[in-house]
This record gives sequence, structure tokens and C-alpha cells, in this order.
Amino acid sequence: MFSDAFVGLACTDCDASVDAEELTDAELAAPGACPNCGAPRSPEYDLGSVDVAAVRDGRTHWDRDAVLPFTAESARSAAEGGTPSVDAPRLADELGLAGLTLKDEARNPTGTVLDRGLSAAVTAADHADAELIACASPGNAGQSMAAYAGQVDLRSYAFVPSRAPFSNKALVNVHGGEMKVCPGRLGDAVEALSTELQSDYLDLGPFATPYRHDGLKTLAYELLADRDWETPDAVVLPASTGELVVGVVTGLRECRALGLVDELPAVYAVQPEGCAPIAAAWDAGREETEEWATPDTIVGELEVPDPPGGALALAALRETGGAALTVGDDDALESAVAIASTETVEVGLAGGVAAAGLWALVADGTLGETDEAVLVNTESASKTPDVLRSHLMSQGI
Repeated sequence: MFSDAFVGLACTDCDASVDAEELTDAELAAPGACPNCGAPRSPEYDLGSVDVAAVRDGRTHWDRDAVLPFTAESARSAAEGGTPSVDAPRLADELGLAGLTLKDEARNPTGTVLDRGLSAAVTAADHADAELIACASPGNAGQSMAAYAGQVDLRSYAFVPSRAPFSNKALVNVHGGEMKVCPGRLGDAVEALSTELQSDYLDLGPFATPYRHDGLKTLAYELLADRDWETPDAVVLPASTGELVVGVVTGLRECRALGLVDELPAVYAVQPEGCAPIAAAWDAGREETEEWATPDTIVGELEVPDPPGGALALAALRETGGAALTVGDDDALESAVAIASTETVEVGLAGGVAAAGLWALVADGTLGETDEAVLVNTESASKTPDVLRSHLMSQGI
């Protein structure tokens, strides 16, 4: 079941750890916070035992099981990962960059980068003989969780806010999952999960399980492999819970430790102006995020006012020499439309936020004509086509 390099789980703050062979079913499935200090825990690996050639030559997510907790044979998978890096020469010319590629995570099974993490998290829950898994989600994670749970007839329960896209809500049920639609926003769904679900359940929310953010690191391996292991100058991605930032930087760090690359690219995390706790903490020079008092953005997937991985994301950005920044909703929508109309790739709202962030980084001189960038589109545009279409209609199109 476990990969050879998987050592166990380690606290991200103190020295507490638990060896793989000592994991109880409850810890294996959703170990939550460190019992000593309350910080999140992460999988730990003996990278010296990893077959570097196998990792270098892998294609899909589970092809790189040497640096994941579980073997590919024991995984609950739908061929996630292996998403394309699409060359974007027209956008590169417009921006004045030396090169630009779009890492298109919309090609994952349920149209989201979160499939990488939920595949690993549901695998852990299944091996632990869980009876019920649950999470509160803006939409994508609930759909992904239900999809993977369906492989093993594992009962799943997604708590989503009423403003979650119809496509997410519909497909939770299509995949066989149960759902509670909560009036209000994500915070209301989080509270409802903790107070209303009476059955015992394993929480597969971000950083409630260590496997979600760890699974996301294969994105980093792929974007480097797609470049023949040449490090770009920048990786630009959207941020919400902090899990994508933490996962990608973890993967980049591992690639350097394995000798696949010599240096880390600068990672830039972009949030909408109406809900930007990570960017606000970055601008203020804080090491911890503060809850966003009045979240208000049309990009519902990124409306996470109290990110559980905020502090870890801030530390990860500092490690790479990157930064966090904000963009307006209109700029995000316009960027998503611009990419679709010039480079064919259908970019979701969260990807539009990242794209608008890239424009901002060029405009302020952070990136320029000698730089090569990778832009991460984290979700399919088909999840919220009505929002993109409404943006065009507001312009008389």
C-alpha cells in the first residue's frame, strides 16, 4: 500500500512525527492537526531511496508514486495529472515575455487541479476502511471528492454554499455523493459541517488531511518535466486555501533535492481583491493570515476568508522569492476571455485571476522581456460559463 519512500507524517511546525507503520486507521485517513501543537501535518519521504529516473520519466499523477504516500496499484485514480503545458506565443508577445506556457489543469477528470489531492485523500480513507467522508467546499473539492468516492462505494457528503456553481452541485449528486446546500458563503458551509452532520465522518477538507496538499505537488513535477527540467523564471497561480501554493512549492523543492533542477522559480500567488487574506498578510509583512471580514468576489472558488494553509503558503512564497498579489474581478474575467479568444484554452475564473496577476507582474516590471513564465489554469471554464458570458454581455457583446 505505502510507497517505499513514504516515512510517515510530520508536523509542519514542531518536531512531532509518526512513522508509517505506526499510523492508526484514523491517522491514515484524516490525521488533522498535530496533537502536540495543532499545526497541520504533511507526509514525509526518504528522497534518497527514490528512483529518480522513474520520477523524471513519469507522465501522469500516479506515475510518480515514488514520491507519493501510496503505490499506484493501491490508488483510487481516474488518470488525473498528465495535463498539457500549452505554448502561448501570442500572449507572450503581447506581454513582452520571452516565453509563456499555460499548464491546463482543466483536463483533469472533474475539471480541477484538486483531483490530484482528492485522489490521494480518498485513497487513504478507503485503505482506512472509512464509512463516511465529508468536506466543506466552494464547489470543486466537493465534486472531486464525490467522484473518487464513487469508485469504491464510499459514502461522501459535501457541504457547499448556495452560491456554488450549479455544475458542481449537480455533479456531486451525479457521482453518487450527498450534499447539503448552505445559505450564505463558504464560512456558513464550514460551520454547518461541524454542527449539522451527526454521523461520524472523516474530514477531507484542506489541511484536515495531509494528502490533499501533498497530492498537488505532482503539478510541479509535471510543469518542470514539460520544460525538459529547465526552471522557468516564474510560476503564477491562484490562491485560496493555501493548499495549491504549499503543494506546488513542495514539489519544486523535492525536484531540487532529487537533482532534477538546480533552483526554484519564483512563485506568485494571486487572489481577488474582494477576498485576499494571503495577499494582505504578505503586504503587511505578517507570517500569519487574518480572517477576511467581508468576502465579496465573483470568483467563488477563491472566496476563502480564513485559509487553513495561509501561514504555510506565506512561508512557501518567501522560500521561492515570489510574492502574493491581488487583482480585480473585472480584470480576472477579461483575462480569462482574452486567453480563450487568442490561445484556444478555456480558462476558468480562478485561472483568470492568475492570468490577471501575470499581467500585473509585467505592468509593474516584476517580469519582463527576458523572463519565461508558467501560468496555471486550475479549473475548467465550463464550470461557470454563465459568468464569463455575462461579462461579455456587460460589454455589449
